[in-house]
Amino acid sequence: MKLTSEQAAKRIMVALDYPDAAAAERLIEELKGIPCYMKVGLQLFYAAGPSFVESLKKRGYYVFLDVKMHDIPNTVKGGASSVTKLGIDMFNVHAGGGTAMMEAAMEGVQAALPNGSTAPAVIAVTQLTSTSVSVMNEQIGIPGPVEESVIRYAKLARTAGLQGVVASPSEVVAIKSVCGGNFVTVTPGIRPAGSDVGDQSRIMTPGEALRQGTDYMVIGRPITASPEPRAAIESIIEELIAVD
Repeated sequence: MKLTSEQAAKRIMVALDYPDAAAAERLIEELKGIPCYMKVGLQLFYAAGPSFVESLKKRGYYVFLDVKMHDIPNTVKGGASSVTKLGIDMFNVHAGGGTAMMEAAMEGVQAALPNGSTAPAVIAVTQLTSTSVSVMNEQIGIPGPVEESVIRYAKLARTAGLQGVVASPSEVVAIKSVCGGNFVTVTPGIRPAGSDVGDQSRIMTPGEALRQGTDYMVIGRPITASPEPRAAIESIIEELIAVD
């Protein structure tokens, strides 16, 4: 089924990779009215804090808090509870923390929910898209292909009750095949044709990623570093709408 403009926009997560709130404000204002996600990562969250996240929600944006929680279960439970209270739409933990830790995150979400409110989606990081097979094998110490590790982590996340995972677009089909079509995939490493690859090693264009079945695509520099960010995201939306 072809996407509408609004549906296509909601598939895009704009990576706000800025050092502080002031640096992010120009882009946020320029994209006003486009119903996309804003991805707030560690650098910006540490600098701007919870109030910045709350301000994004007040302005009508969906928010993915990309903080990659990875700690003992009780600590992650508390962290999950704290971020849930911000009204965010999604946050993530590291699947490498194990099922007990991921289950604790889900417990933290439920403990923080006001009656009748919607819980944020909790997803797990599998392998970073900057991780090549040689890095994973030789430095991290996990043998085998990257996809094998990604699938193992995706299964653990599903067992723990999480809604999905972060993975590269090239792994989406395999994840959906073992975890089900409703298991959410969030895919970094998305680069429109002609864009700089940067520090990503497993990449795909927005249209290609959508054809693979991904649910959300994280896009940073092709939008944020563009001299015309609004035109850049509108071009990506048009690319997604054109996918059969």
